[in-house]
Amino acid sequence: MDSYALLMAATLNAGTVLAIASLGLLINEKVGIVNLGAEGMMLCSALAGFAAVVHTGNPLVGFAAGMAAGALMAAIFGVLVIWLNTNQYATGLALSLFGGGFSAFAGTSYVQARLPEQTAWAVPVLGDIPLLGPALFRHHPMVYVAMALTVGLIWFLYRTRTGLVLRSVGESPESAHALGYPVRRIRLAAVVAGGALCGLAGAYISTVYTPLWVEGMVAGKGWIALALTTFATWRPARVLLGAYLFGGVTMLQFHLQGAGVNVPSQFLTMLPYVATVVVLALISRNPAWIRVNMPSSIGKPFYPGS
Repeated sequence: MDSYALLMAATLNAGTVLAIASLGLLINEKVGIVNLGAEGMMLCSALAGFAAVVHTGNPLVGFAAGMAAGALMAAIFGVLVIWLNTNQYATGLALSLFGGGFSAFAGTSYVQARLPEQTAWAVPVLGDIPLLGPALFRHHPMVYVAMALTVGLIWFLYRTRTGLVLRSVGESPESAHALGYPVRRIRLAAVVAGGALCGLAGAYISTVYTPLWVEGMVAGKGWIALALTTFATWRPARVLLGAYLFGGVTMLQFHLQGAGVNVPSQFLTMLPYVATVVVLALISRNPAWIRVNMPSSIGKPFYPGS
């Protein structure tokens, strides 16, 4: 039973990375912007967060640095695609490539760096419950922050006027503009907020999830987070569940190896990506599932006054 508790704990930990990044990308896409640069943003944010903790010893500074790096890169992306009307997909890919190359270049001096020893976290009383304690209540606070972010985003999008305006911009920017809403500024704010969350996910990887820095350490999680928004049909609660599903698939490979299952390691390594492709293929067979919640203007440029 202990092994199952460890698998559950690892699933929540791995899913947290995907959940935070996916929620950020969900905010982007709710206003009609597709940002394919998540992988690059997360890499630069992972480096920024790691470097900040190395120099200050304060994990909170690391999270703040990661969020700032993600928000800055997202702001540059936003200006390019929202004001200069560059192609969203090409610009996002360029951002991802830039982030990968820049983080590899700037991070060479941090490859051998070490972080301060981490504090062991546990929810009082609940953390001592047999089986459930290790599985659910002995995680870094960021695991619970991801859950709170999901609930908060649901409330914001569907229970507040600001959330309604944000969704209306994603559905029909022309109508929102005609009603006097600053569509471009709303889109930029959403893109920056989404970038900050991707940055937080990147910083979590390098300071908590895998407390070190190596080139390319995000290892495709940005792309999986991007796919998760479609998998979840743009619903925050489904994003969280999907993140834990993919986190569980990722951790299953290590669980099987530890249990002595005779399966080639290469096959186990590709499981998360195979699962991503399979799920997207299944969803694509029923376009109605996607159309129900997909913002109507997603990926489309907006020209005020046209």
